[in-house]
Amino acid sequence: MKIARRAERIEPFYVMEVAKAAAAMSKEFAHTASPMIFLNIGEPDFTAPPLVQQAAARAIVDGSTQYTQAMGLPALRERISDWYASRFGAQVAPGRIIITAGASAALHLACLALIEAGDDILMPDPSYPCNRHFVSAAEGNAVLIPTTAEERFQLTRAKVEAAWTASTRGVLLASPSNPTGTSIAPEELQRIHEFVHSKGGITLIDEIYLGLSYEEHFGHSALAMPGGLGDSVISINSFSKYFNMTGWRLGWLVLPEALAPVIERMAQNLFICASTVAQQAALACFEPASLAEYERRRAEFKARRDYFIPELNRLGLTVPVMPDGAFYAYADCTDAAARLGVSGSWDFAFELMKRAHLAVTPGRDFGQSAPERFVRFSTANSMEQLREVVARLESVLA
Repeated sequence: MKIARRAERIEPFYVMEVAKAAAAMSKEFAHTASPMIFLNIGEPDFTAPPLVQQAAARAIVDGSTQYTQAMGLPALRERISDWYASRFGAQVAPGRIIITAGASAALHLACLALIEAGDDILMPDPSYPCNRHFVSAAEGNAVLIPTTAEERFQLTRAKVEAAWTASTRGVLLASPSNPTGTSIAPEELQRIHEFVHSKGGITLIDEIYLGLSYEEHFGHSALAMPGGLGDSVISINSFSKYFNMTGWRLGWLVLPEALAPVIERMAQNLFICASTVAQQAALACFEPASLAEYERRRAEFKARRDYFIPELNRLGLTVPVMPDGAFYAYADCTDAAARLGVSGSWDFAFELMKRAHLAVTPGRDFGQSAPERFVRFSTANSMEQLREVVARLESVLA
């Protein structure tokens, strides 16, 4: 059977390949004193809080399960709009918000609507692999630009200007980023967008970890850029990370007003709508009790970061930049791998599975700029588990 070229362009998602290997290996240790600890998948260990669960059950019992508008429940779009205003000081009209089947569907719709075959989209290296694969699926070219720790592993205006060509359509950024947990400084983001806008290009920004920002300087939405600049940004967001609803598959897209009817038409045809039950449940995310619980959990994520990153550094798994958001540690494993008698992050990850019963993600997924040097740890685990991880690392690396 002939496979379409666009499918052939999509590389394997190595995070999930490693996860399959870890799951298989974990069966060997499941009933021992040292079962596998999974720090490889970016999924909160918290689940949806009580009010959200109750709202989902109520929707099912009441039969509120029919299709919604392709744009999503009007009430949910209004609550998201209110949240932007109260949390980020961004004025986002509900008409600019489209509810989607996860952030993945949001980015898929945006890429299909805005990228022509052969268009170049500039992205930082390292970055989340699926983002560049959405560009490829739209028959565009993801152009990875190497970044440094001094740049917080983010693009700068200077690098965007230097890489811009006649084929460039725009940039795809992430703030905070996966795998590094670092954000773009607001002033640099504004400089990037001013340049892209002056070229008639598009600024797509993945803000799915924005709710999990820990530093005041960085916790700002691109939609709040001054002078109306935020109105021309396309922001992707999600209920998965801050709102702890990963398997519910619910996200949203914020668009310039003129683009909303185009995306609505595409969403009607490609998805009909996001899950109605998930949308009904998500209304309860914005109740005061739920928001208070999310903030308590955000503080817990920060406490985990503040414990775990210094411990990794002490053990020689150096994290070049302290993450200011999300729940990841992007650590240089060069020295640690040598101590285990292996070379490169891929072999190091599998060696940790065997020796320490720890699953982590090697850097192969995240780009072409020295991926063999880095592994990604997820800190979306309990403090008790993170302490056990440190003890195991200390044991095998001693």
